[in-house]
Amino acid sequence: MKKFIPYGRQFIDHNDIQEAIDVLESDWITQGPKITEFETSLAHYCGAKYAVVFNSGTSALHGAYFALGLQEGDEFITTPITFVATANAGVYLGAKPIFVDVEPDTGNIDVQKIENNITKKTKLISVVHYAGHPVNLKSIQHIAQKYNLKIVEDACHALGAEYKASKSGENWTKIGSCKYSDATVFSFHPVKHITTGEGGAVLTNNEEVYEKLLLFRNHGITKNEQKFIGEKHGDWYYEMHFLGYNYRMTDIQAALGLSQLKKINAFVKKRREIAQIYNNAFKDNPFFYVPKERDYARSSFHLYPIRLKEKFINKKKEFFGELRQNGLGVQVHYVPVYYHPFYQSLGYKKGLCPTAEKFYGQEISLPIFPAMEGEDVKKVIEIVFNVFTTFI
Repeated sequence: MKKFIPYGRQFIDHNDIQEAIDVLESDWITQGPKITEFETSLAHYCGAKYAVVFNSGTSALHGAYFALGLQEGDEFITTPITFVATANAGVYLGAKPIFVDVEPDTGNIDVQKIENNITKKTKLISVVHYAGHPVNLKSIQHIAQKYNLKIVEDACHALGAEYKASKSGENWTKIGSCKYSDATVFSFHPVKHITTGEGGAVLTNNEEVYEKLLLFRNHGITKNEQKFIGEKHGDWYYEMHFLGYNYRMTDIQAALGLSQLKKINAFVKKRREIAQIYNNAFKDNPFFYVPKERDYARSSFHLYPIRLKEKFINKKKEFFGELRQNGLGVQVHYVPVYYHPFYQSLGYKKGLCPTAEKFYGQEISLPIFPAMEGEDVKKVIEIVFNVFTTFI
């Protein structure tokens, strides 16, 4: 039977399994000490003051937008080349996503096109580090400061990625430090850099945002006496201050996340090594472009997105199908958000972001994940060339 190589896959070892078992054998399996330990370790790794973990990257986005004050009637700027959750999380709050076109090579939001889309209703900018490649955060920060806007980094692809604002005189900064933003969101879905099964987190350096996030994931409830508005009735007493949600992560998941986080540097190193092998193999090929890495970015390569050259775009469906038939679990990231029927029903029309639409027409994600063996990588390269050469 032909081996099938997916585009992404978790890496779980004995230590990960044992950490989860240890929690199952303990007194805490829901909200216990592993939650705080995971949050502390994650914040330390990224260089942020605070981290709050959630039960998914989507709920983490929802929490970040809420904590930064996004509400009904507001607008927020984002990219159409992302998973729908980036936009949906704002729609949950009654806000309107304003989709801005992307750079043709990185797939990231085009910074040069943001200002023309800012209105009096704009509250925040939600940028996506597509495929693990950081956006130019310093440029985004300059725009946000000019218009008094908040910045959320949707870094669900980018744990372990790094950014540098200038070529000299400045160190590389981990994505998640929130040096240039108000909050950063991560996902711990199995295809991401580390996994908790399902899970997510919001990192921030703002104490007020941190406190709101803690309540938001727990029904809006606080048990902290210093935060009580009403009169304490007894030691059992707690207060609900706003309408929150049950977005809590379990201690079982946090234990897995802690174990996975110890391997994050090795995971990112392996992804970058695979990307370099691909780059060398596919350099100057006549069929597609390989991913670009700007001088301000060190990608964590959540994805390896190739882009078909113009004369092959109309063959994408055939290429995709043949790659799948030959054992490669390729995928396309993404259908532009406003193409989906829900967003069409809200009045969004195709043609809104031409570069993003062309990017979608070109893009195919090849397999890249830490558990890939050398033979797997060679197999991907061999199959890609075999499939593409049949169309010449």
